Amino acid sequence: MNRLQFFFARLRERLWVRPLVACIVSVGCVFLARLADGTDLGRHVADVSRDSLEALLRIVAASMLVIATFAVASMVSAYASASGNATPRSFPLVLSDDTSQNALSTFIASFIYSVVALVALMNGYYGQAGRFALFVATVAMFALVIITFVRWVDSIARLGRLSSTIDKVEAATAASLALRKTTPFLGGKPAGENAPDGEPLYPRTIGYLQHVDVGAIEKAAAGAGGNVTLVALPGTFCTPDRPLARLSGVVASTSKERRDALEDGLRNAFTIGGSRHFEQDPRFGLIVLSEIASRALSPAVNDPGTAIDIIGTLVRLLHGWVAPSDDDAAPEVLAEHVLVPALAVGDIFDDAFTGIARDGAGTVEVMVRLQKALRACTTFGDRAMRDEALRHARLALRRAELAMTLDDDIDAVRNAAAFTRGDSQWRTIAQ
Repeated sequence: MNRLQFFFARLRERLWVRPLVACIVSVGCVFLARLADGTDLGRHVADVSRDSLEALLRIVAASMLVIATFAVASMVSAYASASGNATPRSFPLVLSDDTSQNALSTFIASFIYSVVALVALMNGYYGQAGRFALFVATVAMFALVIITFVRWVDSIARLGRLSSTIDKVEAATAASLALRKTTPFLGGKPAGENAPDGEPLYPRTIGYLQHVDVGAIEKAAAGAGGNVTLVALPGTFCTPDRPLARLSGVVASTSKERRDALEDGLRNAFTIGGSRHFEQDPRFGLIVLSEIASRALSPAVNDPGTAIDIIGTLVRLLHGWVAPSDDDAAPEVLAEHVLVPALAVGDIFDDAFTGIARDGAGTVEVMVRLQKALRACTTFGDRAMRDEALRHARLALRRAELAMTLDDDIDAVRNAAAFTRGDSQWRTIAQ
């Protein structure tokens, strides 16, 4: 099921899938209308003339082709705007927009439906009841097109806009963080600092680890009587010299053939590709948000307001990551033979705030807001998060002191970073 969810998530990013399904359904409706001729429906309904139905289908066919072409052009323009204004890494989220894909599917399916129905009608495929059923289906299709078009116009006005893209990235990151919060070890057991060492399992391809099928790893490890400790988490860039996992406790009498089969089965549980995805990789969403803020802080764009908005988004996501919830029970262990390391809070903060602190070091309003955000992170009740927030606050202050030239701006940032002073239990940057 885990692998199927990953597969269907990739299908959502393909523009041809929904139109294909919609076209098949529309063609099926054309032939289903013929079944009405096998009933006595013709005695109770009006006799729809073939000429009037043919004229209606011709209108639908001509208009839908134009609207579908217009929809594709508008969507391509929105996609280009999303990649240019935000970051190319946000493109899959914009591409998988449900409203746009449903609209395009409806327009293309309506065109295919009208053409197929027109050909069938002109060749005398329908009787009186069949023509009435086809007329009802055509009117329903036309009404669906009108409703979809109105909804789509409202959506396409926002699709590709920077604010809409940020909202999509935030939603994807929040979902990924919530999933990792529910299953912090992907269904396995925590590896901890004393995880057993073992024989390394190296990948045979180079790319980003996109998905880990813990269920398949559990099945292989349990069959071999050993344990598998993950070394690479989703989002890791994998190379042949960097192990994916370590296999320990395998029966010594296992033959070379069975061991090779075991390693091949374990490798198949790791999906490696050329890009990162959001589902099992919450750090990727934070990186994408940080990239959007860095682009906004570039001299060519000069939009500190967007960076400030991103900082607030990051704080909201981090609060949701550590905030207690009603179902904060111990995570269920579904894979007894799989050990998985926890997501490091330091890595999360590095992904979220390093780029903003670097690129916004010379902008006083951004640095003041960043210090306030990091101060808020120290109050969330998580010790590790407080530690990292203080570390990044001090780093951001040093970057600002090196980048700013006006003493008043530096003093403003120092005042915002006053919460980092006088706390002897935290290490200073120099240490």
